[in-house]
Amino acid sequence: MNSILDIALAEYGVTEVVGDHHNSRILTYFKEIGHKWVTTDETAWCSAYANWVALKAGCARSGKLTARSWLTVGKKIASPVLGSVVVFWRESRSSWKGHVGFFIGFSQDGNYVYVLGGNQNNMVCIKAYPIYRVLGYRNIHKPSFKPILDAA
Repeated sequence: MNSILDIALAEYGVTEVVGDHHNSRILTYFKEIGHKWVTTDETAWCSAYANWVALKAGCARSGKLTARSWLTVGKKIASPVLGSVVVFWRESRSSWKGHVGFFIGFSQDGNYVYVLGGNQNNMVCIKAYPIYRVLGYRNIHKPSFKPILDAA
């Protein structure tokens, strides 16, 4: 099983197509997570991308197309590690709108968080977001199954 970041990075550079045509790869994210009704790459797709990556990695996922739906997935953590989910608010803290991506690191001054995500400048890339916009960090890795061996 590949890691979240291996899968996410393999999609780096996938970009929306301007105009009447649509990137079939982005439409695949929607289709494979169960949202076959989406037919345009102009549909907000950060959560679709995160759900697709989580699906391929065998991790917990929201199944929803809203970024804030990730605030209830997995386990809430205070300090993110490489590949943790980061959820941001958009427009205002009380808005339903948001953004979701995978944690890469913090800026040297601590004012920004770098995330690998979809629909960042209409593409999969790494982008810095102001730290004050973070709503939460989540660990979505499923615990490893370790069988108890019978000593008999």
